[in-house]
This record gives sequence, structure tokens and C-alpha cells, in this order.
Amino acid sequence: MADTAKNTESLNNTPQMPAALERLYNGLIKENPTFVLTLGMCPTLAVTTSAMNGLGMGLTTMVVLALSNAFISLLRKVIPDKVRIPAFIVIIASFVTVMELLLEGYLPSLYDALGIYIPLIVVNCIILGRAESYASKNPVIPSFFDGVGMGLGFTFALTCIGLVRELLGSGKIFGATVMPESFEPISIFIMAPGAFFVLAALTAVQNVIKERGEKQGRDMSKIGSGCPGGCNSCNIEGCLSRGAVAEETGKTEVKKATVKPAETKQSKATENEEKGEENA
Repeated sequence: MADTAKNTESLNNTPQMPAALERLYNGLIKENPTFVLTLGMCPTLAVTTSAMNGLGMGLTTMVVLALSNAFISLLRKVIPDKVRIPAFIVIIASFVTVMELLLEGYLPSLYDALGIYIPLIVVNCIILGRAESYASKNPVIPSFFDGVGMGLGFTFALTCIGLVRELLGSGKIFGATVMPESFEPISIFIMAPGAFFVLAALTAVQNVIKERGEKQGRDMSKIGSGCPGGCNSCNIEGCLSRGAVAEETGKTEVKKATVKPAETKQSKATENEEKGEENA
């Protein structure tokens, strides 16, 4: 507990620019929402039939994530705790509506390609998760850059998946033909199963990099799908499971402290009974 308090104090005393840069690096590498935390899988698998779709979806999500994080952080001391989730959803939905209207007006082709997945950004677990775990507990500038970092990480992941699927499925990259005429497109990669194949392949590459780094003696604990090591070893800042683990640990310690006196009295009573039997 003392170490956690010290770490929190050091983070609060960090200047804004280094903290902002740290949040960008965190979202892109350490806690990439797709390749590390495996969040937002529905749009990841559905809209990445091309690199342009992945890029457009990622940037749209990044704008909503950054603005909603900043706005929620600005109102974090005003929003009542009991209604914080509905309030977060209203704020997120407002920014999603604005982005939907802008895309429909200025980028109709991208709007038609993304379709229903634009309004579904409202229920994207990345946005609500960052609002609950970070923006509602931190100042505006770090929260804004946390949203930008997570959004860039999401954009990078979607664009990578879209690049591979578009290249193998149609021989193109961003709509431009790059493969020779003799290339026979593998149409399954622009279909639903192709998304799973590509995501699995990229995750496998990530795991290979992690294993090689561990063999070379480097700390690769932050690279991997899902929470590495489980909740008891979770070091992700703001992770709600850490609070749950700490709470459960505290309850266990209280139970132990409560049980020990009773156990001591019972053991003493047993010893006295045995001594009485021996004397008899």
C-alpha cells in the first residue's frame, strides 16, 4: 500500500508534457487496446476489409475517445458517483453523433463503408473503459492525451489488419494495385473468417517477439494479449481489477485478524482440558 501511494504521488508530481508523452506511448505500445488488452474486437474484425476503412474507423474512434476523456475529466468533480456511467454514455454519444454527421457530410464513401459501426462507437468498451478507469480520476490534459494515445494504438492496429487483409484479399493497398497481374486474390481474407486469421497471425508474431525478448533477458512483461500474469500481478494503471484484488486482499487480512484471537482462545481451552484430564 505504501509503494502504491508513493507511485501515485510521483505520477501526480510529474510535469504535464512528460505525462502526456507517457500516455501516448502507453496507448501505442504498452497497453495497445487491440494487441495487448484485446478490446473493441467487434469493429476490429468487422470494418478492416481494407486499410482505408481501418484507418477511418480508428481515427473516428480516436477523436471521440480524446474529446470524451477531456470532457469527462473536466466534469469529474461535478458528476455524481451514482450516475457516472449514464453520464459518461451521454457525453460519448454526443461526440459520436457529431462525428457521424461530419462523416456523412464530408466523407460519404467512408460513412457508407463503416455503416452501423459508427453509432456503435458509443458502446465501444475502449472508450467507456478509459472514461471509467482514467479520465474520471485524472486531470484534463493527461486524460486528453490518454485518449489520443489509445486512439492511435487502436488506429495502428486496425490499419495493420486492414493492410494485410486488403493486400491478400484483393492485391491492393489503400485502393492502389500493388500485386502483379499473375497474383490470384485470396478472397477469404476480405470475408469474415479472414479477420480472425489475420488477427491470430499478428498476435502470433507479437508472441514470438515477446519470447525472443525474454530469451535475451529483456523485460517483455508488457507485451502480450490480455492482462499478463493475471489480476494479482496486474500493473496497468487505473485497472479496476487492481482495486478489486486490493479489496479482496484487505477483506482476507481482516478475516485472518478476526479469526486468530478465536483460534487462540480455542487452542488454550483445549490445552486446559488436556491438562485437566492428565491431572485426573
